[in-house]
Amino acid sequence: MSAKQFLSDNAAPCHPRLWDAMRAVDEADSPYDGDRLSQAMDEAFSSAFGRECVALWVATGTAANCLALSTMVQPHGGVVCHLEAHIEMDEGGAPGFYLHGAKLLLCEGDHAKLTVDTISAVVEPIRDDVHQVQPHAVSITQASEYGCAYRPEEIAQIADYAHAKGLRLHMDGARFANAAAFLGVPAGEAAGSVDALSFGAVKNGGMSTEAILFFDPALADVARYRRKRAGHLQSKGRFMAAQLLAMLEGDLWLQNARSANAAAQEIASACADRLMHPVEANELFVRCTAAEREALREQDFAFYDWGIDAARFVTAWNSRQDDAMALARAISSL
Repeated sequence: MSAKQFLSDNAAPCHPRLWDAMRAVDEADSPYDGDRLSQAMDEAFSSAFGRECVALWVATGTAANCLALSTMVQPHGGVVCHLEAHIEMDEGGAPGFYLHGAKLLLCEGDHAKLTVDTISAVVEPIRDDVHQVQPHAVSITQASEYGCAYRPEEIAQIADYAHAKGLRLHMDGARFANAAAFLGVPAGEAAGSVDALSFGAVKNGGMSTEAILFFDPALADVARYRRKRAGHLQSKGRFMAAQLLAMLEGDLWLQNARSANAAAQEIASACADRLMHPVEANELFVRCTAAEREALREQDFAFYDWGIDAARFVTAWNSRQDDAMALARAISSL
């Protein structure tokens, strides 16, 4: 009997419509990003976000985040981010590599979210002189590392503060679709006035591509050169673009996210005060003892431990409602 899968949305299969889209372009076309689908991405994403943007594909979320930030931050500068942000905790030093030594300036914040107050607590004490690392950008994560969504007004406040300080604003959108689905607002509102967005696809039914959306064309001009230098200008880019355009077609990206979110809510309904954070996307952080976690694994549930007395459960676009209900019952019976 196979395990009931709640390890990660990265473990989910590729959505059939994306396989179909890739098969449909398995014919000769211009190499790199000169093919017709790669050339169509700007218009497709601009339409989806209601705002002009330049869209570039890359292979991984780490590359998307770091290449975007590399266009905003000089080697002597810094990126303000949450102390549990993915760029700090889970990218193996890639920001320092791509940004040629630029520093991450770490903030606190409930549910792994930043606020103007927590950002300013880090930014304001920095002297404007060569002896201290100067902030060049702010990076926020939508949804956050604990699965909590920034409301449009929260992003607006952060954007206003950052831009008034001359700082760029980047959004790590590995689970952007789940946040947008939860908020029930258009993509443009879920992103706000960020300068660049890493648009997640792999966690949402994609196979091997993510998008960087630049809302300032000048940043995209720089990123094209850096993408090539970083080894992310794939020679058959049409297969990358095909996945992303298939995601946008008919709002598949939102349909997939809604399915994952619904499964997460089913499980959350059984967790009560075990929940460590509000469930606003497709991740649940649940208080469980080692014995309780073992009891769940004996029932064939696959998930990650999260510290000493907690577990993380992640739903995906293909999560079976029956499995979510079974996990809910199992947690209720602990």
